[in-house]
Amino acid sequence: MKIEGKNPIRELINSGKSIDKVFVQDKIADIEIREWVREAKSRHAKIEWVDKKVLDKLSETGHHQGIIAEVTNFEYADFDNVISQQKDLLLIVLDGLEDPHNLGSVIRVAECAGADAVIIPARHSVLVNETVIRVSAGASAHVPVCKVGNLNSAIEQMKEHGVWVYGADMDGESMYKANLKGSIAIVIGAEGKGLSRLTRELCDQIVSIPMSGKVNSLNASVSAGILVYEALRQRGTE
Repeated sequence: MKIEGKNPIRELINSGKSIDKVFVQDKIADIEIREWVREAKSRHAKIEWVDKKVLDKLSETGHHQGIIAEVTNFEYADFDNVISQQKDLLLIVLDGLEDPHNLGSVIRVAECAGADAVIIPARHSVLVNETVIRVSAGASAHVPVCKVGNLNSAIEQMKEHGVWVYGADMDGESMYKANLKGSIAIVIGAEGKGLSRLTRELCDQIVSIPMSGKVNSLNASVSAGILVYEALRQRGTE
């Protein structure tokens, strides 16, 4: 897997995760990048100084900013370990998101808000890839992302651990009336489809984001951000 650009690679290095190889633009003057190269080298990563044209060919985004890292496939967090934590959990569950830009943005929201994990299904959903990592601006190196075989079984397991599960839907009760304290999971539906029927039925409560405009829906990552920060506000940690 290739990681491109300054922000994602900085966070990758700061996270302490292993790096296999780093391609760096020859004679680059950026002091930060040179420091990261030294750090990566100290962790036994292979460093290769190359012409910008080589980086342009390697780049899948066109925005490598003079550095590309090769790493092993993304390492997902252990779901059982996440939900077994003895604390008030704040989880974001994604029900079949298909756009990697949305997933990357949700991971970025989760990291900024201090959420405990993002949970995605292994099938019928976008998984963490190069685009997701880039859009997350490095947040994917810090926030746990769990990939579960069956999302509905995972929701039942969360409930067994005392997690109250909220589904986000325009027909639900206003988020301002919901009690978002304690251990909670916020379930966000797929783009254009919303929550699947079985997943919706498993939720303890359906909540909505009040809207006054003529458009009655929000982007999945925007919805996640609003609901998570309302939970933080209620907890007195805004």
